[in-house]
Amino acid sequence: MDAWVWWLIAAGLLVIAEVLTTSLVLAMLAGGAVASAAVAFAGGGLPLQVGAFAAVSSVLVLVVRPIARRHVRIPRSIRTGVDALVGSDAEVLEAVTRLDGRIKLAGEVWSARSMDEERTHDVGATVRVVRISGATALVD
Repeated sequence: MDAWVWWLIAAGLLVIAEVLTTSLVLAMLAGGAVASAAVAFAGGGLPLQVGAFAAVSSVLVLVVRPIARRHVRIPRSIRTGVDALVGSDAEVLEAVTRLDGRIKLAGEVWSARSMDEERTHDVGATVRVVRISGATALVD
């Protein structure tokens, strides 16, 4: 089998692994493997193929990945639903422990639990929502 086929197989495997991990690194390495396949198809030797893989992968990881990661993140100002509530402050209505509690969040009463198992938030305290799990706010 020709070398360019092996590079394309490697690129396909890297893309599949990227879908499973969503790290945006393996996709960049897949781009390097595609570039190496092109070099191999054009008749370049193994050192040239490896050099193309290293160069293209490095550029993609160092330049393209940070740009792509910025576009994946959703700014807080345009989040919707429960995602918009993460990071918000809430007032404690019933003492919040690691097991149960009630808070007033965005004008509504929510069940809540403390992220820190040792910590209890007393009535009237202000807490910050760290995460929403189902219908329960996890607070700090």
